[in-house]
Amino acid sequence: MEKNIENQNIKRRSTFAVLFYINRTKVRKDGMCQLLCKVSIDAEWAQIGTKVSVNPSIWNPDKGRADGRSENAVTVNRAIDDLTDEITGHYDRIKNSLGFITAELVKNAVKGIGQKPLTLLALFREHNEEFKKRIGIDRIQETYDSYKRSYKHLSAFVQEKKGVEDVTLRSLDRAFYDDFELFLRTNRNQKPKTVHEHLYRLKKLTMRAVSQGTLRRDPYCRLHPELPKRKSRHMKLEDLKTLMTTPVEKPQLQFVRDMFIFSTFTGLAYADLKKLSVNDVTQAEDGTWWIHIHRQKTDTLSSVRLLDIPLQIIEKYRSQRTGDKVFNVYNRGYFITLTRELGQVYGFDLTYHQARHNFGTHITLSLGVPIETVSRMMGHNSISTTQLYAQVTDTKVDEDMKRLKSTGFGKQIQLCEEDFIVKKKRGRKSEMA
Repeated sequence: MEKNIENQNIKRRSTFAVLFYINRTKVRKDGMCQLLCKVSIDAEWAQIGTKVSVNPSIWNPDKGRADGRSENAVTVNRAIDDLTDEITGHYDRIKNSLGFITAELVKNAVKGIGQKPLTLLALFREHNEEFKKRIGIDRIQETYDSYKRSYKHLSAFVQEKKGVEDVTLRSLDRAFYDDFELFLRTNRNQKPKTVHEHLYRLKKLTMRAVSQGTLRRDPYCRLHPELPKRKSRHMKLEDLKTLMTTPVEKPQLQFVRDMFIFSTFTGLAYADLKKLSVNDVTQAEDGTWWIHIHRQKTDTLSSVRLLDIPLQIIEKYRSQRTGDKVFNVYNRGYFITLTRELGQVYGFDLTYHQARHNFGTHITLSLGVPIETVSRMMGHNSISTTQLYAQVTDTKVDEDMKRLKSTGFGKQIQLCEEDFIVKKKRGRKSEMA
Protein backbone atom coordinates (compact mmCIF):
# COMPACT_ATOMS: atom_id res chain seq x y z
CA MET A 1 0.00 0.00 0.00
CA GLU A 2 2.75 2.50 0.99
CA LYS A 3 4.66 1.68 -2.19
CA ASN A 4 1.57 2.38 -4.31
CA ILE A 5 1.05 5.75 -2.59
CA GLU A 6 4.72 6.60 -3.15
CA ASN A 7 4.43 5.67 -6.82
CA GLN A 8 1.32 7.88 -7.15
CA ASN A 9 3.16 10.82 -5.57
CA ILE A 10 6.09 10.34 -7.95
CA LYS A 11 3.67 10.31 -10.86
CA ARG A 12 2.06 13.54 -9.71
CA ARG A 13 5.46 15.19 -9.21
CA SER A 14 6.50 14.20 -12.73
CA THR A 15 3.95 16.66 -14.14
CA PHE A 16 5.87 19.55 -12.58
CA ALA A 17 8.99 20.84 -14.36
CA VAL A 18 11.12 23.98 -14.33
CA LEU A 19 13.13 24.83 -17.44
CA PHE A 20 15.62 27.70 -17.89
CA TYR A 21 16.62 29.06 -21.30
CA ILE A 22 17.75 32.22 -23.07
CA ASN A 23 16.20 34.03 -26.00
CA ARG A 24 19.00 34.13 -28.61
CA THR A 25 16.77 36.01 -31.06
CA LYS A 26 16.83 39.08 -28.84
CA VAL A 27 20.47 39.93 -28.20
CA ARG A 28 21.07 43.22 -26.40
CA LYS A 29 23.54 45.88 -27.49
CA ASP A 30 26.06 44.57 -24.97
CA GLY A 31 25.79 41.08 -26.54
CA MET A 32 23.88 39.60 -23.56
CA CYS A 33 20.57 37.70 -23.53
CA GLN A 34 17.83 37.61 -20.92
CA LEU A 35 17.47 34.52 -18.72
CA LEU A 36 13.94 33.10 -18.97
CA CYS A 37 12.15 30.38 -17.04
CA LYS A 38 9.29 28.12 -18.07
CA VAL A 39 7.15 26.42 -15.41
CA SER A 40 5.25 23.40 -16.71
CA ILE A 41 2.43 21.76 -14.73
CA ASP A 42 0.05 19.16 -16.18
CA ALA A 43 0.88 20.04 -19.80
CA GLU A 44 0.26 23.75 -19.18
CA TRP A 45 3.09 26.22 -18.89
CA ALA A 46 3.81 29.83 -17.91
CA GLN A 47 6.85 31.93 -18.72
CA ILE A 48 8.69 33.90 -16.03
CA GLY A 49 11.16 36.58 -16.98
CA THR A 50 14.19 37.46 -14.85
CA LYS A 51 16.47 40.47 -14.57
CA VAL A 52 19.54 38.28 -15.10
CA SER A 53 21.64 38.71 -18.27
CA VAL A 54 23.55 35.78 -19.78
CA ASN A 55 26.52 35.69 -22.14
CA PRO A 56 25.30 33.35 -24.94
CA SER A 57 28.77 31.84 -25.31
CA ILE A 58 28.67 30.25 -21.84
CA TRP A 59 25.08 29.04 -21.95
CA ASN A 60 24.56 25.25 -22.06
CA PRO A 61 21.04 24.52 -23.40
CA ASP A 62 21.26 20.82 -22.58
CA LYS A 63 21.94 21.47 -18.88
CA GLY A 64 19.89 24.65 -18.68
CA ARG A 65 22.80 26.34 -16.89
CA ALA A 66 25.89 28.41 -17.57
CA ASP A 67 29.25 26.64 -18.07
CA GLY A 68 32.47 27.66 -16.39
CA ARG A 69 33.43 29.67 -13.29
CA SER A 70 33.28 33.18 -14.69
CA GLU A 71 31.57 35.93 -12.73
CA ASN A 72 28.63 35.87 -15.12
CA ALA A 73 28.34 32.06 -14.89
CA VAL A 74 28.32 32.15 -11.08
CA THR A 75 25.68 34.90 -11.03
CA VAL A 76 23.48 33.11 -13.54
CA ASN A 77 23.66 29.69 -11.86
CA ARG A 78 23.02 31.18 -8.41
CA ALA A 79 19.92 32.96 -9.77
CA ILE A 80 18.75 29.68 -11.31
CA ASP A 81 19.15 27.82 -7.99
CA ASP A 82 17.37 30.55 -5.99
CA LEU A 83 14.45 30.81 -8.42
CA THR A 84 14.10 27.04 -8.60
CA ASP A 85 13.86 26.83 -4.79
CA GLU A 86 11.32 29.68 -4.75
CA ILE A 87 9.16 28.09 -7.43
CA THR A 88 9.24 24.72 -5.68
CA GLY A 89 8.26 26.35 -2.40
CA HIS A 90 5.31 28.13 -3.99
CA TYR A 91 4.31 24.90 -5.72
CA ASP A 92 4.16 22.93 -2.47
CA ARG A 93 2.45 25.73 -0.50
CA ILE A 94 -0.28 26.42 -3.05
CA LYS A 95 -0.99 22.76 -3.71
CA ASN A 96 -1.26 21.98 0.00
CA SER A 97 -3.54 24.98 0.58
CA LEU A 98 -5.83 24.68 -2.43
CA GLY A 99 -5.62 21.01 -3.25
CA PHE A 100 -4.72 21.85 -6.86
CA ILE A 101 -2.02 23.81 -8.67
CA THR A 102 -1.58 25.60 -11.99
CA ALA A 103 1.43 27.13 -13.71
CA GLU A 104 -0.29 30.53 -13.66
CA LEU A 105 -0.74 30.40 -9.88
CA VAL A 106 2.95 29.66 -9.43
CA LYS A 107 3.94 32.46 -11.79
CA ASN A 108 1.73 34.97 -9.95
CA ALA A 109 3.20 33.90 -6.63
CA VAL A 110 6.75 34.43 -7.92
CA LYS A 111 5.82 37.84 -9.30
CA GLY A 112 4.09 38.81 -6.06
CA ILE A 113 0.77 39.40 -7.78
CA GLY A 114 -2.53 37.66 -7.28
CA GLN A 115 -1.67 36.73 -3.71
CA LYS A 116 -5.29 36.11 -2.83
CA PRO A 117 -6.55 34.82 0.54
CA LEU A 118 -6.71 31.07 0.89
CA THR A 119 -9.00 31.10 3.95
CA LEU A 120 -12.66 32.07 4.27
CA LEU A 121 -12.55 34.87 6.84
CA ALA A 122 -9.45 36.41 5.25
CA LEU A 123 -11.30 36.47 1.94
CA PHE A 124 -14.32 38.10 3.65
CA ARG A 125 -12.08 40.80 5.16
CA GLU A 126 -10.58 41.48 1.74
CA HIS A 127 -14.06 41.82 0.26
CA ASN A 128 -15.20 44.23 2.97
CA GLU A 129 -12.10 46.40 2.63
CA GLU A 130 -12.67 46.72 -1.11
CA PHE A 131 -16.36 47.45 -0.53
CA LYS A 132 -15.52 50.16 2.02
CA LYS A 133 -13.43 52.06 -0.53
CA ARG A 134 -16.42 52.30 -2.87
CA ILE A 135 -18.81 53.82 -0.31
CA GLY A 136 -20.11 57.09 -1.67
CA ILE A 137 -19.19 56.10 -5.23
CA ASP A 138 -21.39 53.13 -6.11
CA ARG A 139 -21.91 51.58 -2.68
CA ILE A 140 -23.67 52.79 0.48
CA GLN A 141 -22.73 52.65 4.17
CA GLU A 142 -25.82 50.64 5.15
CA THR A 143 -24.90 47.75 2.86
CA TYR A 144 -21.33 47.81 4.17
CA ASP A 145 -22.68 47.58 7.72
CA SER A 146 -24.77 44.55 6.74
CA TYR A 147 -21.67 42.82 5.33
CA LYS A 148 -19.85 43.50 8.60
CA ARG A 149 -22.72 41.84 10.49
CA SER A 150 -22.48 38.80 8.21
CA TYR A 151 -18.74 38.62 8.85
CA LYS A 152 -19.35 38.83 12.61
CA HIS A 153 -21.80 35.89 12.53
CA LEU A 154 -19.57 33.79 10.26
CA SER A 155 -16.52 34.45 12.44
CA ALA A 156 -18.44 33.48 15.58
CA PHE A 157 -19.62 30.27 13.89
CA VAL A 158 -16.09 29.29 12.84
CA GLN A 159 -14.68 29.91 16.31
CA GLU A 160 -17.54 28.49 18.40
CA LYS A 161 -18.57 25.52 16.29
CA LYS A 162 -15.38 24.65 14.42
CA GLY A 163 -12.94 25.58 17.19
CA VAL A 164 -10.50 27.41 14.89
CA GLU A 165 -9.69 31.01 13.97
CA ASP A 166 -10.33 30.46 10.25
CA VAL A 167 -11.01 27.68 7.73
CA THR A 168 -9.38 27.02 4.37
CA LEU A 169 -11.45 27.60 1.26
CA ARG A 170 -10.77 24.07 0.05
CA SER A 171 -12.39 22.64 3.22
CA LEU A 172 -15.79 24.22 2.50
CA ASP A 173 -18.47 21.61 1.87
CA ARG A 174 -22.21 21.05 2.23
CA ALA A 175 -21.85 20.20 5.92
CA PHE A 176 -20.26 23.60 6.62
CA TYR A 177 -23.13 25.33 4.81
CA ASP A 178 -25.84 23.38 6.66
CA ASP A 179 -24.14 23.85 10.03
CA PHE A 180 -23.88 27.60 9.47
CA GLU A 181 -27.56 27.79 8.56
CA LEU A 182 -28.50 25.90 11.73
CA PHE A 183 -26.23 28.17 13.79
CA LEU A 184 -27.99 31.26 12.44
CA ARG A 185 -31.45 29.86 13.12
CA THR A 186 -30.78 28.49 16.62
CA ASN A 187 -27.76 30.15 18.25
CA ARG A 188 -28.46 33.55 16.70
CA ASN A 189 -32.29 33.28 16.51
CA GLN A 190 -32.28 34.85 13.06
CA LYS A 191 -35.47 35.19 11.05
CA PRO A 192 -35.71 33.35 7.70
CA LYS A 193 -35.09 36.48 5.61
CA THR A 194 -31.96 37.34 7.61
CA VAL A 195 -30.69 33.75 7.37
CA HIS A 196 -31.17 33.96 3.60
CA GLU A 197 -29.05 37.14 3.44
CA HIS A 198 -26.15 35.62 5.40
CA LEU A 199 -26.16 32.40 3.35
CA TYR A 200 -26.28 34.41 0.14
CA ARG A 201 -23.13 36.26 1.23
CA LEU A 202 -21.38 32.98 1.98
CA LYS A 203 -22.19 31.91 -1.58
CA LYS A 204 -20.88 35.22 -2.86
CA LEU A 205 -17.53 34.51 -1.18
CA THR A 206 -17.12 31.10 -2.82
CA MET A 207 -17.97 32.64 -6.20
CA ARG A 208 -15.30 35.27 -5.52
CA ALA A 209 -12.78 32.55 -4.68
CA VAL A 210 -13.46 30.77 -7.97
CA SER A 211 -13.00 33.99 -9.92
CA GLN A 212 -9.70 34.59 -8.11
CA GLY A 213 -8.49 31.07 -8.86
CA THR A 214 -8.25 30.02 -5.22
CA LEU A 215 -11.10 27.51 -5.65
CA ARG A 216 -11.30 25.22 -8.64
CA ARG A 217 -15.09 24.87 -8.35
CA ASP A 218 -17.84 26.50 -6.29
CA PRO A 219 -19.06 24.01 -3.64
CA TYR A 220 -22.33 25.94 -3.28
CA CYS A 221 -23.15 26.67 -6.93
CA ARG A 222 -26.16 24.35 -6.84
CA LEU A 223 -27.42 25.58 -3.48
CA HIS A 224 -30.02 28.32 -3.39
CA PRO A 225 -30.95 29.67 0.05
CA GLU A 226 -34.68 29.57 0.57
CA LEU A 227 -36.13 33.05 0.26
CA PRO A 228 -39.24 33.40 2.42
CA LYS A 229 -42.29 34.87 0.78
CA ARG A 230 -42.29 38.62 1.21
CA LYS A 231 -45.14 40.15 3.16
CA SER A 232 -46.30 43.70 3.57
CA ARG A 233 -45.42 44.97 7.04
CA HIS A 234 -47.97 47.75 7.32
CA MET A 235 -49.58 48.59 10.64
CA LYS A 236 -53.15 47.90 11.59
CA LEU A 237 -55.20 50.93 10.66
CA GLU A 238 -56.44 51.35 14.24
CA ASP A 239 -52.83 51.34 15.53
CA LEU A 240 -51.88 53.99 12.98
CA LYS A 241 -54.80 56.16 14.11
CA THR A 242 -53.71 55.72 17.74
CA LEU A 243 -50.16 56.78 16.85
CA MET A 244 -51.40 59.91 15.12
CA THR A 245 -53.93 61.04 17.72
CA THR A 246 -52.36 60.07 21.08
CA PRO A 247 -49.75 62.48 22.54
CA VAL A 248 -46.39 61.28 23.91
CA GLU A 249 -44.33 63.17 26.51
CA LYS A 250 -40.66 62.48 25.71
CA PRO A 251 -39.37 65.04 23.14
CA GLN A 252 -37.19 62.49 21.33
CA LEU A 253 -40.19 60.17 20.96
CA GLN A 254 -42.30 63.05 19.68
CA PHE A 255 -39.74 63.67 16.94
CA VAL A 256 -39.52 60.00 15.96
CA ARG A 257 -43.32 59.76 15.91
CA ASP A 258 -43.53 62.80 13.62
CA MET A 259 -40.87 61.34 11.31
CA PHE A 260 -42.79 58.04 11.23
CA ILE A 261 -45.99 59.86 10.28
CA PHE A 262 -44.10 61.91 7.68
CA SER A 263 -42.81 58.72 6.04
CA THR A 264 -46.28 57.18 6.26
CA PHE A 265 -47.56 60.03 4.06
CA THR A 266 -44.53 60.19 1.72
CA GLY A 267 -43.19 56.63 1.53
CA LEU A 268 -39.62 57.71 2.33
CA ALA A 269 -37.31 55.09 3.87
CA TYR A 270 -34.97 56.10 6.70
CA ALA A 271 -31.98 56.63 4.40
CA ASP A 272 -34.00 58.90 2.11
CA LEU A 273 -35.52 60.81 5.02
CA LYS A 274 -32.05 61.46 6.46
CA LYS A 275 -30.69 62.86 3.19
CA LEU A 276 -33.86 64.83 2.28
CA SER A 277 -32.75 68.41 1.53
CA VAL A 278 -34.65 71.64 0.99
CA ASN A 279 -33.76 71.37 -2.71
CA ASP A 280 -35.76 68.13 -2.91
CA VAL A 281 -38.95 69.93 -1.85
CA THR A 282 -40.34 72.16 -4.62
CA GLN A 283 -43.56 74.00 -5.41
CA ALA A 284 -45.35 73.47 -8.72
CA GLU A 285 -47.01 76.20 -10.78
CA ASP A 286 -50.44 75.25 -9.39
CA GLY A 287 -49.21 75.87 -5.84
CA THR A 288 -48.83 72.21 -4.80
CA TRP A 289 -45.69 71.04 -3.01
CA TRP A 290 -43.70 68.00 -4.14
CA ILE A 291 -40.78 65.83 -3.11
CA HIS A 292 -38.53 64.71 -5.98
CA ILE A 293 -35.70 62.55 -4.68
CA HIS A 294 -33.58 59.69 -6.02
CA ARG A 295 -33.84 56.76 -3.65
CA GLN A 296 -30.53 55.84 -2.06
CA LYS A 297 -31.23 52.11 -2.34
CA THR A 298 -32.05 51.93 -6.05
CA ASP A 299 -31.18 55.42 -7.37
CA THR A 300 -34.64 55.57 -8.95
CA LEU A 301 -36.66 58.78 -8.86
CA SER A 302 -39.42 59.04 -6.26
CA SER A 303 -42.00 61.77 -6.90
CA VAL A 304 -44.55 62.42 -4.14
CA ARG A 305 -47.07 65.22 -3.74
CA LEU A 306 -47.14 66.51 -0.18
CA LEU A 307 -50.48 66.47 1.60
CA ASP A 308 -51.40 68.71 4.54
CA ILE A 309 -50.01 66.48 7.31
CA PRO A 310 -46.43 66.15 5.97
CA LEU A 311 -46.45 69.90 5.16
CA GLN A 312 -47.40 70.61 8.78
CA ILE A 313 -44.52 68.43 10.00
CA ILE A 314 -42.03 70.23 7.74
CA GLU A 315 -43.19 73.58 9.10
CA LYS A 316 -43.07 72.31 12.70
CA TYR A 317 -39.32 71.58 12.47
CA ARG A 318 -38.29 74.38 10.13
CA SER A 319 -36.74 76.44 12.96
CA GLN A 320 -34.50 73.52 14.04
CA ARG A 321 -32.60 73.25 10.73
CA THR A 322 -28.84 73.70 10.92
CA GLY A 323 -28.03 73.09 7.25
CA ASP A 324 -29.76 72.22 4.00
CA LYS A 325 -31.42 69.09 5.41
CA VAL A 326 -35.17 69.30 6.03
CA PHE A 327 -34.88 67.35 9.32
CA ASN A 328 -32.01 66.73 11.76
CA VAL A 329 -32.52 62.96 11.82
CA TYR A 330 -30.77 60.91 14.53
CA ASN A 331 -28.23 58.26 13.53
CA ARG A 332 -29.66 54.90 12.56
CA GLY A 333 -28.87 53.00 15.75
CA TYR A 334 -30.41 55.60 18.06
CA PHE A 335 -33.35 56.05 15.71
CA ILE A 336 -34.10 52.30 15.77
CA THR A 337 -33.94 52.25 19.57
CA LEU A 338 -36.33 55.20 19.88
CA THR A 339 -38.74 53.68 17.35
CA ARG A 340 -38.86 50.47 19.37
CA GLU A 341 -39.42 52.49 22.57
CA LEU A 342 -42.18 54.47 20.88
CA GLY A 343 -44.01 51.26 20.02
CA GLN A 344 -43.76 50.10 23.63
CA VAL A 345 -45.35 53.36 24.79
CA TYR A 346 -48.31 52.79 22.50
CA GLY A 347 -48.50 49.07 23.22
CA PHE A 348 -47.57 47.52 19.86
CA ASP A 349 -44.43 46.48 18.01
CA LEU A 350 -43.05 49.20 15.78
CA THR A 351 -40.26 49.36 13.20
CA TYR A 352 -39.54 52.45 11.14
CA HIS A 353 -39.82 50.69 7.79
CA GLN A 354 -43.49 50.01 8.58
CA ALA A 355 -44.11 53.66 7.71
CA ARG A 356 -43.13 53.02 4.07
CA HIS A 357 -45.44 50.01 3.99
CA ASN A 358 -48.23 52.15 5.49
CA PHE A 359 -47.81 54.55 2.58
CA GLY A 360 -47.99 51.75 0.01
CA THR A 361 -51.07 50.23 1.63
CA HIS A 362 -53.23 52.58 3.73
CA ILE A 363 -52.40 55.93 2.11
CA THR A 364 -52.40 54.95 -1.57
CA LEU A 365 -53.61 51.56 -2.83
CA SER A 366 -56.42 51.16 -0.31
CA LEU A 367 -57.73 54.59 -1.27
CA GLY A 368 -57.82 53.84 -4.98
CA VAL A 369 -54.51 55.26 -6.20
CA PRO A 370 -53.47 53.28 -9.32
CA ILE A 371 -50.60 50.88 -8.78
CA GLU A 372 -48.56 52.51 -11.57
CA THR A 373 -48.74 55.83 -9.72
CA VAL A 374 -47.84 54.23 -6.40
CA SER A 375 -44.86 52.51 -8.03
CA ARG A 376 -43.49 55.84 -9.24
CA MET A 377 -44.08 57.56 -5.91
CA MET A 378 -42.28 54.79 -4.04
CA GLY A 379 -39.39 54.75 -6.49
CA HIS A 380 -39.74 51.06 -7.38
CA ASN A 381 -37.82 49.64 -10.32
CA SER A 382 -40.69 47.33 -11.15
CA ILE A 383 -44.44 47.27 -10.56
CA SER A 384 -44.00 43.68 -9.37
CA THR A 385 -42.38 45.13 -6.26
CA THR A 386 -45.37 47.41 -5.69
CA GLN A 387 -47.69 44.42 -6.02
CA LEU A 388 -46.39 43.28 -2.64
CA TYR A 389 -48.54 46.02 -1.10
CA ALA A 390 -51.52 45.38 -3.36
CA GLN A 391 -51.84 41.76 -2.24
CA VAL A 392 -52.93 42.73 1.25
CA THR A 393 -55.61 45.31 0.50
CA ASP A 394 -58.67 43.09 0.90
CA THR A 395 -60.66 46.16 1.93
CA LYS A 396 -59.80 47.76 -1.40
CA VAL A 397 -60.94 44.63 -3.28
CA ASP A 398 -64.23 44.62 -1.38
CA GLU A 399 -64.81 48.30 -2.12
CA ASP A 400 -64.02 47.83 -5.82
CA MET A 401 -66.45 44.92 -6.10
CA LYS A 402 -69.17 46.96 -4.36
CA ARG A 403 -68.50 49.76 -6.84
CA LEU A 404 -68.81 47.29 -9.71
CA LYS A 405 -72.06 45.97 -8.29
CA SER A 406 -73.47 49.47 -7.97
CA THR A 407 -73.08 49.98 -11.73
CA GLY A 408 -75.76 47.35 -12.31
CA PHE A 409 -73.54 45.57 -14.78
CA GLY A 410 -74.68 42.15 -13.63
CA LYS A 411 -78.35 43.06 -13.90
CA GLN A 412 -78.17 44.63 -17.35
CA ILE A 413 -76.89 41.52 -19.05
CA GLN A 414 -78.63 38.14 -18.88
CA LEU A 415 -76.68 34.94 -19.35
CA CYS A 416 -78.04 32.97 -22.28
CA GLU A 417 -79.48 29.53 -21.68
CA GLU A 418 -78.81 26.57 -23.94
CA ASP A 419 -80.13 23.05 -24.18
CA PHE A 420 -77.35 20.55 -24.37
CA ILE A 421 -76.96 16.83 -24.06
CA VAL A 422 -73.99 15.12 -22.51
CA LYS A 423 -73.16 12.08 -24.57
CA LYS A 424 -71.29 9.19 -23.08
CA LYS A 425 -68.07 8.21 -24.80
CA ARG A 426 -68.37 5.02 -26.74
CA GLY A 427 -66.22 2.12 -25.82
CA ARG A 428 -63.16 1.22 -27.85
CA LYS A 429 -64.88 -1.82 -29.31
CA SER A 430 -67.82 0.20 -30.65
CA GLU A 431 -65.38 2.70 -32.22
CA MET A 432 -63.60 -0.08 -34.02
CA ALA A 433 -66.81 -1.78 -35.13
